[in-house]
Amino acid sequence: MLLLHGHGRTGHSMRGLAATLRKAGYATLAPHYPARRSLNAIVDGLQPRVATFAAECGGPLHMVTHSLGGLVARALFKAHRPARAGRVVMLGASGPHLRTGRAAAEEAVLGPVDFDLGVIAGDRPIDPVFPRLLVPRPNDGKVSVSATRVAGMRDHIVLPVSHTLMVYDRRVRAQALAFLRNGRFSR
Repeated sequence: MLLLHGHGRTGHSMRGLAATLRKAGYATLAPHYPARRSLNAIVDGLQPRVATFAAECGGPLHMVTHSLGGLVARALFKAHRPARAGRVVMLGASGPHLRTGRAAAEEAVLGPVDFDLGVIAGDRPIDPVFPRLLVPRPNDGKVSVSATRVAGMRDHIVLPVSHTLMVYDRRVRAQALAFLRNGRFSR
């Protein structure tokens, strides 16, 4: 299980989620990467570690991502698609880059969603005022729910969580596990 963190975070931010996944029987890798670099540079830096981890683990390489990590996963699939690609769960996917109206340069780096994807969106911003001014409602404080819908995804669910804290939420973890096991969220 590859865990990809969001902007301003490190692999350590995925520790709780990694513990939940290990308890469920998954081996995990939560690498650090410099979020301020280009997606191509991030992917090129991650690829050797991801390839080694995937070879050591056998089975499918599943991924759980948070925010920017979803873009990294898409760029990784485009540039170095894992031979045994598994399911991907994106938490609080980075909206503007995941919409169907991307710029051509972004599309070239990300490519289409041609893998088994489930997206978990949040609709509870921490700050009740500021996101209302900048992000269409409902939103998680950073990304609108509508912006998390990605062409080609298999399933989508909205939970009462904020963007920043969703990786720590037990409901999010339970839904991520459900998608990884069954290819759909629990309802």
